[in-house]
Amino acid sequence: MNNKHFITLTVVLSVGLIFSACSSHSKRTYRNYGPTKTYSDDSSAYSRAIDSKTYSHPTMRPYTVHGRRYYPTVVSVGDKFYGNASWYGPNFHGKLTSNGERYNMWAMTAAHKTLPMNTIVKVTNKRNGKSTVVRINDRGPFVSTRIIDLSKAAASKINMIGHGTAPVKLEILGFERKGSTKIPTRQQLKRSPQKQELSDFALQIASFSRIEGAISTQEKYDGTDGYKTIIKDMQTPQGRMFKVWLTGFQSEKEARDYKANGRFRHSFIVREE
Repeated sequence: MNNKHFITLTVVLSVGLIFSACSSHSKRTYRNYGPTKTYSDDSSAYSRAIDSKTYSHPTMRPYTVHGRRYYPTVVSVGDKFYGNASWYGPNFHGKLTSNGERYNMWAMTAAHKTLPMNTIVKVTNKRNGKSTVVRINDRGPFVSTRIIDLSKAAASKINMIGHGTAPVKLEILGFERKGSTKIPTRQQLKRSPQKQELSDFALQIASFSRIEGAISTQEKYDGTDGYKTIIKDMQTPQGRMFKVWLTGFQSEKEARDYKANGRFRHSFIVREE
């Protein structure tokens, strides 16, 4: 082989090795933190209420991101919400989510600012009618125009990867059961924290530093004279408090008239801001 051919061959081999090296570095593998469980859109497969342990979990405490305060809220089966969905993938794969799991972009999960962890949500892309079912295991997205951040797998199911975002409808199907698949009893459902749907005026009848006392009081007085009790989770100068409100009054006057009857001697009027 003459020197000219030797030099040419050397250059070709060198270039080939460079491209080979670049190619091998560009291929990144992502560990699948399995198993990648899927979820049915049949709401009967899930619990209809969260238990007190979930309700008092740290992920249900109010928190602040970028100067904005968020208040995790208990919701009910059948509740619907509308807004824009986004998705997150490789940059977050393997990192810890808000509830301590590792984010797996291949799993059917999602992030939401206020829904309880393990809430099962049906997400429908309003552009094409395609839907998917996910489990909430993270907080976000912290963009005011978006209401849910889907995993890459979930976003793929409703064909929104290319667009990046999509207008969606969220429907609450229930809450994932842990361990036993026994359907909660009527008494257990009654003891669960109720959805926070308030009229403007309510009567605060008790306040507790522990969720157990609040649930017991809620159960005892729920339905009193046709009014409904709910639990408000609030951060006060004294720390986290669980306040029991009697709701359903049509006006401030009705609330004051009811307070005047003396049934709840130490109660006082409150108003939802």
